[in-house]
Amino acid sequence: MGVFFSYILLGLSLAAPLGPINAAQIDQGIKHGFFHSWVIGLGSIVAELLFIAAVFFGVVHFLEIPFMKSFLWLFGTFVLMYTGIESIVSSQGMEENHNNYRKSSLKSTFTRGFLISITNPLSILFWLGIYGSVLANTITRYNNVHLMIYGGAIIIGLMLWDVTMACISSGFRKFLTPFMLKGISVLSGLCMCGFGFYFGFQALKLLFHF
Repeated sequence: MGVFFSYILLGLSLAAPLGPINAAQIDQGIKHGFFHSWVIGLGSIVAELLFIAAVFFGVVHFLEIPFMKSFLWLFGTFVLMYTGIESIVSSQGMEENHNNYRKSSLKSTFTRGFLISITNPLSILFWLGIYGSVLANTITRYNNVHLMIYGGAIIIGLMLWDVTMACISSGFRKFLTPFMLKGISVLSGLCMCGFGFYFGFQALKLLFHF
């Protein structure tokens, strides 16, 4: 049981570092509340499940092809820049009345979270390194049933972090002034644009070999 909880802790620690998804969750929680923040994180978790499956079945090497890497960097750039700019633009109406601006649907929010994660080559490398090492360590000591259980524990950790971020970001919106809400939304948007610029730079490096 102690090993199971250690893998839950691993899942929490994997989700905690600031990245595009955390920035997007803060933005959605501040603007739209708990469910939008939670759903964008849920979309990310579904993408991460696919990464875990790719590592487990060994198909992740297909993503090592330079063309695929370049495509993912470029598509990730587009998704993050679009999301970041949309966050900044939509924040302009928050000072007047932060309850009256248009909400995006939960379906589109889920899709956005999924796309941000699935097009993030850093996530692919991250899960290749982290889950790959977990898989190598676990498979030599336990059977396939334990492997599935401990993989599930990592997902539980990710989901706990998702709920925590949704609670924190949606909870803070009740105590912040419209001006502060606007500032946080702009900051989240700039953060996502920053990741987008980084992704674009990595794509150019791959394409032009500099």
